[in-house]
Amino acid sequence: MMDSDVRILPDSDVDITKSRWGDLTFYTRFRHFFKLTDPTNCLKGNKKLDEAQDIVKQYKSDGTMPVGGVEALWSAKYLYESAFHPETGDKQNVIGRMSFQVPGGMVITGILMAFYKSPLEVFLGQWLNQSFNALVNFTNRSGDKPLPNSVILSAYFAATSLATGASIGLNKTLAPRAPPIVGRFVPFIAVAVANMVNIPCMRSQELKEGVVIVDAEGNKLGQSVTAAQRSIVSTTFSRICIAAPGMLMTPIIMEQLEKKPAIKALSKWKNCVLQTLLVGSFLLIAVPVGCSLFAQVQSIAVDDLEDDLKKAILAKDSSLKTVYYNKGL
Repeated sequence: MMDSDVRILPDSDVDITKSRWGDLTFYTRFRHFFKLTDPTNCLKGNKKLDEAQDIVKQYKSDGTMPVGGVEALWSAKYLYESAFHPETGDKQNVIGRMSFQVPGGMVITGILMAFYKSPLEVFLGQWLNQSFNALVNFTNRSGDKPLPNSVILSAYFAATSLATGASIGLNKTLAPRAPPIVGRFVPFIAVAVANMVNIPCMRSQELKEGVVIVDAEGNKLGQSVTAAQRSIVSTTFSRICIAAPGMLMTPIIMEQLEKKPAIKALSKWKNCVLQTLLVGSFLLIAVPVGCSLFAQVQSIAVDDLEDDLKKAILAKDSSLKTVYYNKGL
């Protein structure tokens, strides 16, 4: 970066390690995640992402402000955080990024909603969906330790097979006994159940070893399984909430639309496209809403930690009451 391209603000009060709007309320978190999960972020090439990374790192290092000032700095921060893992700093797989949730989720959910009647359709749709979810869950896991390939593969096969099996089971037992409109809700029920399986499987290493616990200054204090359990429960709830609006409202809308001859006459694939667009419109809001339900950096009382970790922390600082961890997305 050339000297002519930057300027220094020696007393700048911009703290790009935090949300631009804070994270104390749902609304401020929503504004943060609306920027972070913006689908256009996943269209940026490696050059733009690397430039954003350089801007963020240089500002953190010496306060160097990019051309464009504060607005350019915040834009770089959100582009950087949309593509790089918050703990490892590694560039994430494009498909696994939260900014890809709208385009990826709308296509897969549209397929699930349109093709749900035969066991083969259910199997292929849910296998595709759970493969996508497994990649997203792995990409946005908490922790900075690389996972062995054997752990990744075993978690993937466990997550996809159990989730797909649950989906097919629900489709065979619930759908035949229920009214047609209820049959349209089976994909959502299956997705909700599958998320309860998929997320713990893909983040099983956290349940074994715990997630990193830090103090208010970011100093590592140890790893907590209790915090890992909390993070996985909140993440699972958030993911179900992301899926809910599109997968619950779209069937109701389609039930009414299909009373019209023009819509009823659509081929299965055209029907799929229509449902995909409907789901996508819901996901544009549902993704940042779901991510905003809980702050990404969670606090936990030292007294609530495992006894050995609690003793180790208090031995270093007996006055410490609250510690923090990244719950992942």
